Amino acid sequence: MDERKAAARARRIVVKIGSRTLAGDREVYDRLAASIARAREDGRAVVLVSSGAIALGTKKLGYAARPKEMAKLQAAAAAGQSLLMRAYEEAFAARGLAVAQVLLTHADLADRTRANNARAALGALLDAGAIPVLNENDSVAVEEIKFDDNEQLAAMVAPLVDADLLVLLSDVEWLLDAKGARVPIVRDAATEALPLVRNSSAIHGKPLASVGSGGMASKIEAARRAALAGAAVVVADARADTTLDEVLAGEDVGTLFVAARDRMSAKKSWIAFTLRPRGDLVLDRGASEAVRAQGKSVLSIGVRGVRGDFRAGDAVRLVDPEGAEIGRGLARCGAADAALVAGRGKDDLAGALADLAVLVHRDELVVFAR
Repeated sequence: MDERKAAARARRIVVKIGSRTLAGDREVYDRLAASIARAREDGRAVVLVSSGAIALGTKKLGYAARPKEMAKLQAAAAAGQSLLMRAYEEAFAARGLAVAQVLLTHADLADRTRANNARAALGALLDAGAIPVLNENDSVAVEEIKFDDNEQLAAMVAPLVDADLLVLLSDVEWLLDAKGARVPIVRDAATEALPLVRNSSAIHGKPLASVGSGGMASKIEAARRAALAGAAVVVADARADTTLDEVLAGEDVGTLFVAARDRMSAKKSWIAFTLRPRGDLVLDRGASEAVRAQGKSVLSIGVRGVRGDFRAGDAVRLVDPEGAEIGRGLARCGAADAALVAGRGKDDLAGALADLAVLVHRDELVVFAR
């Protein structure tokens, strides 16, 4: 397939591997290091997003199962992260490659300055020939600053490093259709893949709650986000010896999600998928159509309601009169000022309020497909 060949030409790759695979197979570190070493020999740069710290720490601390209390989860992460990195250090050192630990929270990537710092650090590591190993900083993360799971972290990292391929490796081999057959290729995750997970037969090898937190629905959502940012995505089996090699050779393994033709910029991907909305702007019908069809800025006169407690620079959802989310953007003022100017045109706004005639500028707005 031409799409598979395009994935095989990828030069910057993000590989995510799941905790259940790592916890159940000590040989996977060596297999992964061997495949990534071959990719490096081909001139490719690779970023590794690895789960596994909590699973390893759970065993190390003698917990009977993955803890539910936040403090014990953080303790398990702290205890397991050193074991995880030691396993990678040994596997990659045997092939003459250096690894570098990078721990992140959602708050790190939600802050534009910190996200740019992370981008610069990852770029420097790749330029130095190192393999960055990313994981969520679970030892300090609480609900407000956590990623939903490492699939979402991988999807956020892909545009951060300008990746053209994201490979999601786990014991989930591929997406199944409603008849239980493998889906080899998905061109639009929202319309072709997401409906399948509503049918239990489409969820193949869902990880146990005691080890991992992701499932096929999470992988599809991560694939959707990364594809919109311009990266092809492959969901494939981490347990087979040569899966990553086959993916990079363009072979028909797993399920390929094709990259969107119109690549979303890193900034707009950040607005759409990294930032968590702090409120809503409810638009009237005319404003909804102007935003949806033409990507127009959100003007105060087209806003019929304001919800939430947001500040200037926070992400807000743009909602049509029926309550459907049509996009997201960065608010140019706080909720109180937005409510004050809602429904009023620039000619009705005096003094400083005139500057609020544009509540979300089109350059800081992402419009979602219908």
